[in-house]
Amino acid sequence: MVMLSASQVDQQIGGQEGKMNIVPLNDSSHNVNYTNSKISAKAPLDHEPTSSIPPILVNHNENRSRSLEPSSKPTHIPASESRNDSFNDPHELLNSIDCTFSEPSSDYCKIEGMVRIDGHTSTIFTTIFARNNESLTIKPYPRKGTGAMDSVRQWTIKPVYDQDMPNCNTTHTEPALIFSTGGFSGNHFHDFSDIIIPLFANSRIFNGKVHLLVTNYKSWWISKFQRLLNSLSDHQVVDIDSQKQIHCYENAIIGHKFYKELTMDSLNPVNGYLMKDFRDFLRSTYSLERREVLQVKSIDNRRPRLMIISRKSTRRITNEASVVKMAKKIGYEVIIANETLTTSRLSSFAKIVNSCDVLMGVHGAGLTNMVFLPDHAVVVQVVPLGGLEGIAKMDFGEPSKEMNLRYLKYSISVKESSLSTQYAADDVVLRDPIVIHKQGWNALKKIYLTEQNVKLDVRKFRSTLLKALKLLHH
Repeated sequence: MVMLSASQVDQQIGGQEGKMNIVPLNDSSHNVNYTNSKISAKAPLDHEPTSSIPPILVNHNENRSRSLEPSSKPTHIPASESRNDSFNDPHELLNSIDCTFSEPSSDYCKIEGMVRIDGHTSTIFTTIFARNNESLTIKPYPRKGTGAMDSVRQWTIKPVYDQDMPNCNTTHTEPALIFSTGGFSGNHFHDFSDIIIPLFANSRIFNGKVHLLVTNYKSWWISKFQRLLNSLSDHQVVDIDSQKQIHCYENAIIGHKFYKELTMDSLNPVNGYLMKDFRDFLRSTYSLERREVLQVKSIDNRRPRLMIISRKSTRRITNEASVVKMAKKIGYEVIIANETLTTSRLSSFAKIVNSCDVLMGVHGAGLTNMVFLPDHAVVVQVVPLGGLEGIAKMDFGEPSKEMNLRYLKYSISVKESSLSTQYAADDVVLRDPIVIHKQGWNALKKIYLTEQNVKLDVRKFRSTLLKALKLLHH
């Protein structure tokens, strides 16, 4: 067994429903049609503009990485071209807004045309109007309807006439993308599912030529994911809330398009990107050597490497030592990764995960590290008691398939749960978890996620690890 601790890696671095296409406020000649909750507009033929964002003519699967090491980039937003009080000719820009507020998880707005961003007041000024010239509000984080949104700063998209636009302090020709590191950030699962994966899908199309503006800025979060952010933008990410100057852009995106947990929807991909593209991006960024697991043959001397995500607070495997002993006996080299290690310097830990063939753990954020596994590796999710199979499948089962990984589920029995010693055998907690589900998320979380530990039946669980070995042999 290989026991890894934090000392073996570097210190931790830490509105309106429907879709709207909106037209310029200062051009009364536009023909606007209102259909249901969708607003569409088309500019007159003698003033047909084209997008000011140049097309990125690249293959999504090609190697588009730049320097992999964190660079010393300026902490302010540099002027892309020059410091001007206004754009030379705003009428040359494509003036439109594409906003979607009907998605279940996220709101999203893309403005193509002159925008002026006042980070101090969280206001985006534009000469493009919505219905009745009203302002739009948006929180750029994809967890609508949850408590996560309480800590996410709200932004206002405010239409004004040309003469009422604030003066620019700095003008940029590259687009801006505003996102939040509030919400559930700090939880490894949500870091990737809510921020990193959507950020990749929405910004990679610019091939680095984009300014990442962060609201609810957390320096430790930025430090943790610095290498990824450096690979997505040629510029240092900016704490936009602290900016007291007006920054002007020709285009801006506020929020992310977001569809599925810890993956991308292959049937509705954002900008055409799939999880394969994201995992290639991770391999390039973190210099991960193993692209796929090599078939293990009985004549090989190499023992397949099993990583156990060791939880020390909730949902602990209380007989972890017995599981390790059994795993070694049936042919594994075992690595124990504790919570401190999994949240330490990400680049080091990503390489360790990439060296493994099997990743196992009780349902929880630590399993998110499967994003670093080579193709065809095996993920073993231990599902705690409490009717959590649906959540487990959504969070890790379905994403594993999109990542080209093999997936095994082990649902524990009542006897393997610490709850069996806390509640009577006929209590609904043990007998009918759906009753607790009906009481809401907080009740479910408290009992089945916070108060529960696991003592695996080693003889029973042995068959799951043997099945994983068999998958590696074929």
